[in-house]
Amino acid sequence: MASIKSAPGTTVKYRMPSVHPEGVKFVVIAAVICAALAFFGWETLAWPMAGITLWVAAFFRDPVRATPSGEGVIASPADGLVTMIQEVTPPHELTSGEGGLEPEPVIRVSIFMSVFDVHINRAPVGGRVSRVVYVPGKFLNADLDKASDDNERQYFVVERPDGVKVGFTQIAGLVARRIVKFAKVGDIVVAGQRIGLIRFGSRVDVFLPSGTAPKVVLGQRAIAGETVLGIIGDFVPAAGVLQ
Repeated sequence: MASIKSAPGTTVKYRMPSVHPEGVKFVVIAAVICAALAFFGWETLAWPMAGITLWVAAFFRDPVRATPSGEGVIASPADGLVTMIQEVTPPHELTSGEGGLEPEPVIRVSIFMSVFDVHINRAPVGGRVSRVVYVPGKFLNADLDKASDDNERQYFVVERPDGVKVGFTQIAGLVARRIVKFAKVGDIVVAGQRIGLIRFGSRVDVFLPSGTAPKVVLGQRAIAGETVLGIIGDFVPAAGVLQ
């Protein structure tokens, strides 16, 4: 992981995103099916399968991201559309037991990931993973509010060195059938580090610490590891206009 600083005259070249190792087997399976269809001369099926193979590779793409390192910055853990910003009490999976959040109302920012978004999830802040809870459930539309309580989901809490905790939830959707985590309790992560993914289409909820207002607005596109969702202790919310 390289530290990036802006400087006059500095340039960065575009780099084609790689396919995450978690998705390589799916790309290979799709490619083999495509090749088999072509080999037997079933072109009407081979061409659509070729498109599916490209889509699977794109779904598991893992682009490089430049994570802001300002004091108190909370970066988005997911690519997608900001669909809900609400004051809620964190679910008991995040508050009960050791390493959890305080059971007090905070702002929840929900980010919906379509099947066309990057599905690698990243740590919103740096610190120690103090809590991970997996809950099996349904596969309702992840855009619905009740998906937070009914769908298959996985909870994370990351505790910063100063003791501030940030919780977030990976929520499965209609098409998603597996939530994968790359970090466990006790791991030390840095902001923007890859921490998990969801297959295929889903949502991530982020619970901002008390006294922290969202720096995104409804309808805004978030980029994992780059978009600033909030600044700890900054209670002035962002304002914006959809246009």
